[in-house]
Amino acid sequence: MKCSVCIATSADGYIATIDGGVDWLHSAGNSEADMGDNPDMGFSAYMASVDCMIMGRKCMEMISSMNLTPEQWPYGDTHIVVLSHTIKTPPVNLKGKVEMFSGEITDLVKKLEKKGLKHAYIDGGSTITSFLNLKLIDEMTITRAPVLLGGGIPLFGELDSPIKLINSKATAFANDFIQVEYRVNYL
Repeated sequence: MKCSVCIATSADGYIATIDGGVDWLHSAGNSEADMGDNPDMGFSAYMASVDCMIMGRKCMEMISSMNLTPEQWPYGDTHIVVLSHTIKTPPVNLKGKVEMFSGEITDLVKKLEKKGLKHAYIDGGSTITSFLNLKLIDEMTITRAPVLLGGGIPLFGELDSPIKLINSKATAFANDFIQVEYRVNYL
């Protein structure tokens, strides 16, 4: 199964404030910029390329706290699995939208492959780090917002060993966000 990352960070590498807030994403950059035919910087196209999503509990809780309407839900009917050893049932507003999983990540990947799923979107800093340490991430798209938070929750946690990123491609958007795509090459 192909596993990839598509995530936004501050210019200094944080995915959220220390309390988990991501409101800065909506105020960063030039909101008046003409984004042409790519207003979401490729997110819709990315979502169309995946058939499942795996996220961590904290990521799920942040999404739940947004109380998104069906029209605001960005994941369509994508199969979503939430990793948690502490929570067995999702919040009420996510029931029927996410499946909880508490086992080993490698077992989950095998289970999803047996269901015929081929491309997983991996989301959440701790989850991404765990997948990297298991050498399961194939590609990463990191979109840097033009804002410095000065602290918060970093995208990457402690890695077991260095990881080489190759075949980079960078795109600068009119709203001052910069997106870099990488292939992951484990040393």
